[in-house]
Amino acid sequence: MIDLYTASTPNGWKASVALEELGIPYEVHAIDLSSSAQKTPDYLAINPNGRIPAIVDRDEDGFAVFESGAILIYLAEKAGRLLPTDRRGRSLVIQWLMFQMGGVGPMMGQANVFARYWPEVYQPAIDRYQNEGRRLFEVLERRLKDHAYLAGDYSIADIANWCWVRTHRWSGVSVEGLESLQRWMAAIEERPAAARGVRVPVDLEALRRGDGEGAKAVVESARSILQR
Repeated sequence: MIDLYTASTPNGWKASVALEELGIPYEVHAIDLSSSAQKTPDYLAINPNGRIPAIVDRDEDGFAVFESGAILIYLAEKAGRLLPTDRRGRSLVIQWLMFQMGGVGPMMGQANVFARYWPEVYQPAIDRYQNEGRRLFEVLERRLKDHAYLAGDYSIADIANWCWVRTHRWSGVSVEGLESLQRWMAAIEERPAAARGVRVPVDLEALRRGDGEGAKAVVESARSILQR
């Protein structure tokens, strides 16, 4: 059994989608980021960085894993799926996983900060991160023109990138003209396990869809934790 400490963010979804795809039993512990629950001593004992997600593997004497990419690798190895065991296949998956960790996630995350959450409008920063997000999408597009998935078969690399790319509207990054990327997004969206995973611990997309009160609440909550 896995204890999953998470919130409804793309990084959090990476862990919950993987758990759903791998069929590993887990218990959800929702972390209220706006109340700084991620900074309590008990949580810092699990994740010293004070971020989400984190997992604790009860079957391994309470072994804790933090950082979403490390969690994906750990879970895939635990289940023996979604990560090849041969050197080249494993390397290819990890390359595309690191592409998300070092590029897609940080750029889209900063686009969210400056386009959605920052109290003042600083257009050069908004343009910088949205344009870089689009450039990274074009890298994915070129890869997916000749590949159904990023690293051969469906893998943790696809989970990691999809959990971020699917939120492109919120980040203000266009997928217009990227037909292969859109095909890939739709294919993963249709996977029942992926659909379940992105509703953990709550269905954030339903809350922030459009410009209604739900979206405003998401923005206010995010603003409250920018400096934490």
